[in-house]
Amino acid sequence: MKNTIDNLLKSEKIRGVLAKDVSMKKYNSWHVGGAAEYLYKPRDVNDLSVFLQLVKEEKKITWVGLGSNILVRDQGVEGIVIVLHPSLGKIIFLQKNKVFVEAGVSCVKLAQKCAEKNLTGIEFLSGIPGTIGGALAMNAGAYGSEIWDFVHDVQILDTKGVMYQRTKKDFDINYREVSLSQSECFVATHICLEKAGNDFQPIEKIKLFKKERSSIQPVGASSCGSVFKNPANTSAGALIERAGLKGYKVGKAEISKKHANFIINIGKANAADIESLILHIQSTVEKKFGIKLETEVKFIGAS
Repeated sequence: MKNTIDNLLKSEKIRGVLAKDVSMKKYNSWHVGGAAEYLYKPRDVNDLSVFLQLVKEEKKITWVGLGSNILVRDQGVEGIVIVLHPSLGKIIFLQKNKVFVEAGVSCVKLAQKCAEKNLTGIEFLSGIPGTIGGALAMNAGAYGSEIWDFVHDVQILDTKGVMYQRTKKDFDINYREVSLSQSECFVATHICLEKAGNDFQPIEKIKLFKKERSSIQPVGASSCGSVFKNPANTSAGALIERAGLKGYKVGKAEISKKHANFIINIGKANAADIESLILHIQSTVEKKFGIKLETEVKFIGAS
């Protein structure tokens, strides 16, 4: 007999938490959206592999970390949403300045822990509001650095529960884009860093980055971080500001007055408000400057 999702709801074969019709509002940083048809929070990567092997129904899998780079639509998400944070949370410091990191670790935590070990290179991750899995999937970056600059290899799990190990050369890596199949998910990586010299303190660099971000970004507001990719030779925020859109609202969704590439939920916005605002920004900027802004944020669920 096939293991349907409903049969697994009370199964002792899995160690994580499986639930049905779960609101996604607490699983994304905009705090919007409908319910996941099913939501699974694995205990660890082995439990996740077993769960995927047991699921025999053809259900779409949606992978979520901290939910900081997704817009969950109001109609909800069909299939199974798998939340990797905080369960896939291991950080292991190895020899020769190599670090093993699971996908559910937050970028902020990894940057801080490496800085405490006097390892340098990824201080920029302290400003990325997501997990390492999401950072790998979108080649997250800031201050002229990107995470794949430091990747040695990655571990990948597919929707059948099979694990793979691959190296950097196996991927087409571009600005905010990595060639990964929708049936696969990054679950861990080895990164290679450098030991900081006596005259350099990674912790101090993180403090400087934090101070700079606080002065120009709406830190603490309900947002997804940067909404749009930066076009060549300019920034999305500058274009949006030049278009006169700072502070523009749709419902309870507002373009930040502090940084125009941020959309914030100022009340009880819904996903439709935010998506309408994104479309309005794209339309306005294209009409004024002939540039079609591409989103960094990923849309989850049927429109």
